[in-house]
Amino acid sequence: MTLSWGKSMRLSASSCAAALLAGLCAFTAPAHADLLDDINARGVVRVGIMTDYPPFGSVDQQMKPRGYDIDMSALLEKAWHVRVEFVPVTAPNRVATLQTGKADVMLNIGRSEERAKAVDFTQPYAPYYIGIYGKPGSPPIRGVADLKGMTVAVTKGAIEERLLTEQAKDARLSRYDDNASTISAFFSGQANTMAIGNVIAVALRQKGSPPFEEKLILLNSPVHAAVPKGEKRLLDKMNAFLSSIKADGSLNAISEKWMGQPLSPDLLQAGAK
Repeated sequence: MTLSWGKSMRLSASSCAAALLAGLCAFTAPAHADLLDDINARGVVRVGIMTDYPPFGSVDQQMKPRGYDIDMSALLEKAWHVRVEFVPVTAPNRVATLQTGKADVMLNIGRSEERAKAVDFTQPYAPYYIGIYGKPGSPPIRGVADLKGMTVAVTKGAIEERLLTEQAKDARLSRYDDNASTISAFFSGQANTMAIGNVIAVALRQKGSPPFEEKLILLNSPVHAAVPKGEKRLLDKMNAFLSSIKADGSLNAISEKWMGQPLSPDLLQAGAK
């Protein structure tokens, strides 16, 4: 009996010691590495870009990516001392690409409350807006009320059609099936103005279109980057990077190169400390 009791006690003590050791190990174990740690460990940051959306992203004749987002990624590579690996995406799959871990950072994504439930957004880094454009020297347009009696060329189903239908009830909207028809109607004199996105306006000027000028910003929706939900350290580092390239003028140089215009004061100040 004594021997049996002693053996039992030794087993019990061993079990307690093992349990105590396991508890201590669990208490002292380091927290699970987050995505920023993973990026630093591999020396590569995977950046999601659209390559069919100039001037932000496209490919040249040698199939090399070029554009606003590509130039900004080169600055990111230098600042973070890692290699950028591009992950081509389409507009509909940007959020899913982040959520499934196929990219670490997503560029060129508009912020919405619905998307903010799924990913975390940085400060804005590029302008995007819907504008009303007219012929040089035509009367100024200070608000939608000034569109009264004017003919505005607009593309059916586009956000600008909805906005103008709601806000400019006294304007005459000429609706066309696609952007090419909308633009053609304006340049051929069938409409006083046209409503298009600023990136389309940039592309037109780069192709040598007849002169036109911005008259009114109808909707301002600047471009953001995004990271997977909950990756606060990565989000903070991305915001710090954007603040630094705004402050030193390098992001403004990219905007002037690809958008043909400087960054607005509001965009430059967004995220400033």
